[in-house]
Amino acid sequence: MWRKKIIAPGSLSAYLLIPLAALVTAGLTLFSGFGLGTLFLPVFALFFPLEVAIAATAVVHLANNLFKVALLGKYADRGVILRFGLPAIAAAYLGARSLVWLGELPPLLTYHWGGRTLEVAPVKLVVAVLMVGFALLEAAPAGEKFTLERKFLPLGGVLSGFFGGLSGHQGALRSACLLRCGLGKESFIGTGAAIATLVDLSRLAVYIHRFFFPSLQAQAGILAAAVAAALTGTFTGSRLLGRVTFRSIRILVSVLLGGVALGLATGLL
Repeated sequence: MWRKKIIAPGSLSAYLLIPLAALVTAGLTLFSGFGLGTLFLPVFALFFPLEVAIAATAVVHLANNLFKVALLGKYADRGVILRFGLPAIAAAYLGARSLVWLGELPPLLTYHWGGRTLEVAPVKLVVAVLMVGFALLEAAPAGEKFTLERKFLPLGGVLSGFFGGLSGHQGALRSACLLRCGLGKESFIGTGAAIATLVDLSRLAVYIHRFFFPSLQAQAGILAAAVAAALTGTFTGSRLLGRVTFRSIRILVSVLLGGVALGLATGLL
């Protein structure tokens, strides 16, 4: 059962914080191939129940990737898209169905703290564990060198797609695979954006059908503002990213993921 968030979705703070987060994260994560969803999900989770936050993030993620495909899609490697993207589509559907199933399970623990009744829900605990794992991968120096051989592209697609559908964390695994494909910078971005688009379409088909459509209608204004901000960030990011180190982006992602994972695991979020 979804609970009311501490901060109302229609509040002024939501209209300020969510688009600002979309603007910054889209610009910072343009060339990394991942990070928009992992950085943006915690912000949406402040205002929406977790399942809806994941779906709302997927909408912004899809719009941003479509924009990148329009800019660099002509450089995408069709062979890589077929070997990695097709398995990812099916796996994303299964991951999204798993998210819906977990969201329907009763709380594992209910307790009172600070005058509030808090619940540790299975879906939040699973996503929290995934966030911790990806946070450690992002923060560890070895994570920068983590890649998968080209022959494992279908397996990488399955793993990336499934986690993308379940929690939205698809980009890190996808980038790890694509780094071993010998792609140029433009091809890396275009191929990654095309695959991410396919995964987003697959998981959104489940999200919208099962639980997101009423929330999409109710919060269309916030989503529109977030999408516009993300596209602006992507457009300007290529001109500003040279001043930001990739290592600092990885650290920011890991710290934010760890903090939100703690909040989800304890029921505070």
